[in-house]
Amino acid sequence: MSTVVIVGAQWGDEGKGKVIDYLAAEADVVVRGQGGNNAGHTVVVGDKKYALHLIPSGILYPETINVIGNGVVFDPEGFLKEVEKLEAQGISTKNIKISDRAHVIFPYHKVIDALAEEARGDQMIGTTKKGIGPCYMDKVERSGIRICDLMDKEVLIQKVTAQVEKKNKIIEKIYDQKPLDKDEIIEKYLAYAEKIRSYVDDTTVIVYDEVKNNKKVLFEGAQGTLLDIDLGTYPYVTSSHPISGGFTIGSGIGPNMIEEVLGIAKAYTTRVGKGPFVTEEDNETGDKIRIAGNEFGTTTGRPRRCGWFDSVMVKYSARINGMTCLALMLLDVLTGFEKIKICTAYKIEDKIINNFPASLKVLEQCEPVYEELEGWNEDISGAKSFEELPKNAKKYIERIEELVGIPVKIVSIGPKRSQTIVRDNIFR
Repeated sequence: MSTVVIVGAQWGDEGKGKVIDYLAAEADVVVRGQGGNNAGHTVVVGDKKYALHLIPSGILYPETINVIGNGVVFDPEGFLKEVEKLEAQGISTKNIKISDRAHVIFPYHKVIDALAEEARGDQMIGTTKKGIGPCYMDKVERSGIRICDLMDKEVLIQKVTAQVEKKNKIIEKIYDQKPLDKDEIIEKYLAYAEKIRSYVDDTTVIVYDEVKNNKKVLFEGAQGTLLDIDLGTYPYVTSSHPISGGFTIGSGIGPNMIEEVLGIAKAYTTRVGKGPFVTEEDNETGDKIRIAGNEFGTTTGRPRRCGWFDSVMVKYSARINGMTCLALMLLDVLTGFEKIKICTAYKIEDKIINNFPASLKVLEQCEPVYEELEGWNEDISGAKSFEELPKNAKKYIERIEELVGIPVKIVSIGPKRSQTIVRDNIFR
């Protein structure tokens, strides 16, 4: 076997797209196992920039199989727009495989997502309003509509009719909005079905066979560990499991088929949306990081909150994912800081906390315990090896390894593929 799971070690937006794209050059298969088109990966190839949302990053390699697994919630409209855009850029989409078990996002999911978020008022959770949460709600309620249903006209009409009737009661009676047109939705989704039919397959068989045949399989995480529905900063989370264990369910493989778990972490910390953020720098330092790192969401364009590296959080992330190594991204953004801080623990009054708490009330009370390191001014964007990095940059990486307890195997020093230092092989 040669399988690698990539997960975000923070709140998402860590630069997974670049690492996935880099490793996809070696991979035979790239698999998405959760989330939907609320995710966003930006991949830079030469002078071209590709913003991917639902389609796996292996799409840029013509021979790579790209799997949208059963754990993904699938938006046909978003998918087809992405396909159209990629093909207009000369990228073939023939090697995409969509699981027949994946659940489908419908217009009522998006409408209810937006209405529910607005109704929260000051308690908004920061949803992208793309229908992700409501689709997962239907899935768990066992009333969802899957890709295999979308492929069957009779079943689709029956299920959409029942769902629209139910959802219109919510839209009209709870939110006092106009009902949706059932026939319009059915007509539109029957057309979608024909356009995606050639992509649909039993992806659980495809992935299993590729692993058993010793092919290199890359499992592409979306969002980040701290957005996990169970283990993240609930309720400011996504509606699925972006941790390594989520792939065993979301792609239909056993846990013994996961060999390497690569966590992706920025050399600092960012977060989009609300919720506690212990190391946040809501000041000139945060602004400097944001501007240097171009910290604005791929999917939403929202400015990200920025702060220093939080080793308490990343150590927690490493533990619950079973991470075997780290990729440290955007190290170049810290160039020019005279001093660089790392959070080594949390403090509440006189009490030191070394583990990441579940309670948001507790987390909000936490203050960071910082260790200060010397910064560097040298341009690192052209370094070809770890040895070529400035002394203080190497010390920073080594200290992160000590605090988190796993090796940093990849260091990213710029947006281009060539600006990647690989210290050890990821695929075995």
